[in-house]
Amino acid sequence: MNLLLIDNSNTRTKFALSRRAGDISSEFWLPTADLSTGRLEEALAGFDFDASAICSVVPAKQEVLDACLAPRGPVHHLSCHSPLGIEIDYPRPESIGADRLANAVGVVARHGHPAIVIDFGTAVTFDVISPEPAYAGGVIAPGLGAMGEYLGRRTALLPQVELAEPDSAIGKSTADAMRAGAVIGYRGLVREIISAIRAELPKPATAVATGGDAALIAAGVAEIDAVDPDLTLAGIDLVARRVFG
Repeated sequence: MNLLLIDNSNTRTKFALSRRAGDISSEFWLPTADLSTGRLEEALAGFDFDASAICSVVPAKQEVLDACLAPRGPVHHLSCHSPLGIEIDYPRPESIGADRLANAVGVVARHGHPAIVIDFGTAVTFDVISPEPAYAGGVIAPGLGAMGEYLGRRTALLPQVELAEPDSAIGKSTADAMRAGAVIGYRGLVREIISAIRAELPKPATAVATGGDAALIAAGVAEIDAVDPDLTLAGIDLVARRVFG
């Protein structure tokens, strides 16, 4: 069965095809703000798929996706009611973001458990999968890009800067100083949160990073064991194949 996988996040919406379990290809993305029925129909022209699986944290755009995809075949929305293959140890499972559940499913299949998934997006989320395995909760912090944009908006003399590896911890320009503060400082935040989570788990946990800034930050954080750019899509794929067979 050919599946269309969709990761609908706040900033970007990723699309991919899966022809069989784990065979993810034809990836592309659109700015989430630009999603419309017409834009989707144009982007998906020529794509051949039997069913769709959507992991969405943007309800308004989920409706747009449904309007485009429902006429082309069955659509599954990933949620706590989906066949995840793991337990949920959380007081209100319906409040967990679909992307966080997809990451939990993906990390167990690809990296084992217990595990910590660090997803660098508009926010950075840390999701914990216990030894059982079960989704056990996590941490939410401001995303790296959001922190940089906040400085640019709220301070008259500080510019917007492109995030990149700083040449030195001691910046020789305002832009260099901001990069050092953002990247090196953010690594400290990530390192400290991973350490605190691991201290509360009964067994050593593998830390896996995904999302837009994962490679940049993980390059300086020894506590991160792996970077897996397709982790969310892999989780969506696994759930979809349990749904559609």
